[in-house]
Amino acid sequence: MHPTIVVITGASGGIGAALAELLAKRGASLVLVARRKDALHAVAARCGERAYPLVADVSHRDQVRRVVEEALRRFGRIDVWVNNVGQGISRPPSQLTEDDLDEMMQVNVKSALYGMQEVLPHFKQRGEGHVINLSSMLGRLPSAVHRSAYNGAKHFLNALTANFRTEVQQTHPGIQFSLVSPGVVWTDFGRNARHGGPDSRQLPNGQEPEDVAAVIAGVIESRHPDVYTRAGSHERVVAYFDELGSDP
Repeated sequence: MHPTIVVITGASGGIGAALAELLAKRGASLVLVARRKDALHAVAARCGERAYPLVADVSHRDQVRRVVEEALRRFGRIDVWVNNVGQGISRPPSQLTEDDLDEMMQVNVKSALYGMQEVLPHFKQRGEGHVINLSSMLGRLPSAVHRSAYNGAKHFLNALTANFRTEVQQTHPGIQFSLVSPGVVWTDFGRNARHGGPDSRQLPNGQEPEDVAAVIAGVIESRHPDVYTRAGSHERVVAYFDELGSDP
């Protein structure tokens, strides 16, 4: 990997921390963003002097703007912005409340929207840049009923990413927006879900966060617009829609 400046949100654990450590080994300079100060600084320490920890809650636009400003002050530019913040939920659709929907949208969609909008002027000024949004297989296959509002938020994120790409590349083809869709990842995601939930580490057919991080690092190099983290995922999506029989 060429020396690059990467902002990673949700960097205090899970996929974000694994990605930070991998990119640090490859020589990248990092702005690591999360709410949990102690955990964030521990990740930064493992990454070495190229990592700059920045405590912020990216579900608030003003704090995202501060991250952009601090990153530019520290490194002079941003090459890649990784929107990795997310939260699940454990509640079927018939029981969802307005607060449930608001929380899922704020964390899973608005945090990414703020990141894309706030870094975009810098990318346009440079004529290049790369946003990577972490989605989920549940954004394509809404198979987990208890994750209903999360599934919907990730569907929203998928569409938003595609529409951002189309809009921006009409005038700035050097700016890419990529979507990465993991399945089950063995992290604290399940335990941190709204209303609780099963520990993701106990679920079958999952991936280690390091495996997902390796895919994201590959997307930084390839700039592919839409990537799954497991072999066979594309075929599963196609088979799902074939089974719906949506054609006349």
